[in-house]
Amino acid sequence: MNLNLITDNERCGWCLVDDLYRQYHDHEWGRPSFDDDHLFEHLILETFQAGLSWHIILKKRQHFSDAFHGFDARAMSQMDEVQIERLLQNPGIVRNRQKIVAAIENARVYLKEFPQKGDFVRFMWGFVGGTPVMNHPKQLSDLPARSTDSDAMSKTLKKLGFRFVGSTTCYAYMQALGMVNDHLEHCRFKHAE
Repeated sequence: MNLNLITDNERCGWCLVDDLYRQYHDHEWGRPSFDDDHLFEHLILETFQAGLSWHIILKKRQHFSDAFHGFDARAMSQMDEVQIERLLQNPGIVRNRQKIVAAIENARVYLKEFPQKGDFVRFMWGFVGGTPVMNHPKQLSDLPARSTDSDAMSKTLKKLGFRFVGSTTCYAYMQALGMVNDHLEHCRFKHAE
């Protein structure tokens, strides 16, 4: 697919804000990911997105990566109060103490619950039976904010000790990582895989 020939009316309308959003939509959003590290990175980013727009998080993504050691769970799990205070002074990220602490705690839970490569992928994809759920939204207003699958994911993650993982956050996570295909019906990327 020649991305240079794609017009804005052949994309999902939410991504038309700027080129950063278009690139994210065209190359990442909704594409199934089966990589533990990528899934963990998105879990951390979604932790910070709660209550904010994804566009804000996307613009700060590289700063988050720098601040959290490339989303290395082991390095994140060892972050202490001094490092938390430093992060609270970092204008490149969302400076919310609760979310910063939650990200570090989520790294600790992740390492405890998913010690082997592939464990996290199998666990997360289990909520959709291992294959993407193909929805057929015609317009942005058809996109749900949650589903029974995201409700189950949220409940299970919370039970394990993860924080900032409400059902709406989990649904956005599932969309981003291709567990749910919510590209609009007219979008050229609906069936790109």
